[in-house]
Amino acid sequence: MSHLFAHLARMKLIQRWPLMYNVRSENVQEHSLQVAMVAHSLAIISNRKFGTSLSPDRAATVAIFHDASEIITGDLPTPVKYFNKEIEAEYKKIEAIAEQRLLEMVPDEFKQDYQSLLVSEHSDMTYKALVKSADTICAYLKCLEEHGAGNSEFNTARKRLELALHENPDPAVNYFIECYVPSFKLNLDDINQLL
Repeated sequence: MSHLFAHLARMKLIQRWPLMYNVRSENVQEHSLQVAMVAHSLAIISNRKFGTSLSPDRAATVAIFHDASEIITGDLPTPVKYFNKEIEAEYKKIEAIAEQRLLEMVPDEFKQDYQSLLVSEHSDMTYKALVKSADTICAYLKCLEEHGAGNSEFNTARKRLELALHENPDPAVNYFIECYVPSFKLNLDDINQLL
């Protein structure tokens, strides 16, 4: 018997942004879906516009599992996680233990299939970087949504994420931002009028 999927089903119970007032709360499961969709798109953009040969399906799959360890650790807020180098290093150790624990839940015959999805040290660095970019984009989109709803709580995070995205060397990220992000600053009626 494996408890893996019983644990993965709990991703919907882990709330993101726990130290901040949210107009609408967001859980790890829905965040992972959004990151998977954005990572899939980044791979397509990278292939079609910038000559790479990434697998959009692999990018999406890696993204689906990118925060799975939070089932065990919870979502530690960024200001806490990166408060200083010692806390960051200790959290990385905790995260690695949680990832290994999830892998131990996988039946032996499938461990090799899940190892690169559940244990970050076994992840392909190209897809890991792409998913990190998608994760940053999605965090930025959350900030835009909260700002659009009149919540100033996310202003500092929005500025920090804008800078991180501006400094991202992947041209697919810039293309995604120019192509898709402006719509997040519109309301539904405005979006529908532009169709």
